[in-house]
Amino acid sequence: MHTLLIPVRLAYRGLVWLANSPRTLILSYSLLILVCAALYRIFEHEVTFGDALWWAVVTASTVGYGDISPETWQARMMAALLISLMVLIVVPLITAHFASKLIVDTDAFRHEEQEELKRNLRDVRAMVAAMAERDGISVPDNGARPAAPSDRSDSDRPRW
Repeated sequence: MHTLLIPVRLAYRGLVWLANSPRTLILSYSLLILVCAALYRIFEHEVTFGDALWWAVVTASTVGYGDISPETWQARMMAALLISLMVLIVVPLITAHFASKLIVDTDAFRHEEQEELKRNLRDVRAMVAAMAERDGISVPDNGARPAAPSDRSDSDRPRW
């Protein structure tokens, strides 16, 4: 069973690789268009490469003007594959890439920054403990959050 999942895992890793780099995504889209145009030119003998390229772009964008359409079964199968790849893989990858760029929290701490904050907090706690020991003050070391201050001042409280 493990061996049967290897191609699926490789395909998934390839999709992740494509999705994480806009350059590879654009390059793969361009190669897909060029390969489909070349194959269309081979399958449809009376079509120029310019027309084949136009057909590939129009088909990939799912516009389908109808000015050029495949006649042979090979070209029709390739058109179905091209449309499926675009709708099911390429467009979602592009959308996911742009969405992830919009969602990224630029104020979030990186791992290194979090670790530095933890080290600094440990140092501050050690200094406070040393100062408290020097002055004879007991400092609780339970790490619990302090109680939240009341949201009302004494003057706002009703006097019963």
